[in-house]
Amino acid sequence: MSYQLGLRQLQYFLTVAETLHFRKASEILYISQPGLSKQIEKLENELGVKLLERDNRNVKITEAGQYLKNELGNSLKNIADILTHTKLIHDGKAGIIRIGYVGSAMRNVIPDLMIRFRKKHPSIRFSLKEMDNESQIKDLLSQEIDLGFVRIDKVPSELTLRPIIQDSFSIVLPKNHPLDQKTFKSLFQLKNEDFILFNKDYSPNYYEKIISLFDQAGFEPLISHTTVHAFSIFKLVENGFGISIVPTSLQEGYNLDIKFLELSDVSQRAVLSLVWNSKNSNPVRKEILNYIPINDKAL
Repeated sequence: MSYQLGLRQLQYFLTVAETLHFRKASEILYISQPGLSKQIEKLENELGVKLLERDNRNVKITEAGQYLKNELGNSLKNIADILTHTKLIHDGKAGIIRIGYVGSAMRNVIPDLMIRFRKKHPSIRFSLKEMDNESQIKDLLSQEIDLGFVRIDKVPSELTLRPIIQDSFSIVLPKNHPLDQKTFKSLFQLKNEDFILFNKDYSPNYYEKIISLFDQAGFEPLISHTTVHAFSIFKLVENGFGISIVPTSLQEGYNLDIKFLELSDVSQRAVLSLVWNSKNSNPVRKEILNYIPINDKAL
């Protein structure tokens, strides 16, 4: 069985299937409505399959049409990516790498990676987007991003997860707080303090790891505020709204009236991991993995 189908025909169908409206689809595609209808009919005739049920008011997608829509989504995107990369290579730009990351990865990991990679690949372009863990996983599966830097222990089977950095935790206190590294003995000393933590929805796995520190110390924390940004936590601590616990590496780069007490004797560690989709065909993604050291001991 041979089909003489063009990418444009398939894109026409996909747009109609997503909007379920010929006029809206024709506006999106910059094609006349009668012309669009003819292209859909041509596609159906070529396949010998009814893809859409339509009358003067409604457009409904058939079971076969729904299947084609589902399968075409990622396939057409992959083809578009391939054509885009072909043009970039031809233009001497070599490619683009789309990276999602949790905020802490921007402290040192990503800037260092960009510097090292660009020494050998000066024409590469980076697209960077700060995202929570869940959003990164979703966009990796749909191939909206090429790499992710996350703080989670498990990912869907379609993705590959590798640890790169293991970090200790530190307590964050106002600079004038009476407790210091010499007088600090146990987290239990802070059981009556208000705590400011990263939001649980931002990284449930990371949040549970923090809570386990309190469980180990023998008390339930009084959580006064939550946020998704380290700087917000530090400003709240500086202004007396509570104290916090964060990965130790986050203390770099801030000039605030706060101090850090490292919890060096606890077993829990904040692990930053790299995650990617092996089905992602971006050649830059494959190359950049050679520049990121994997630390399996961090698991």
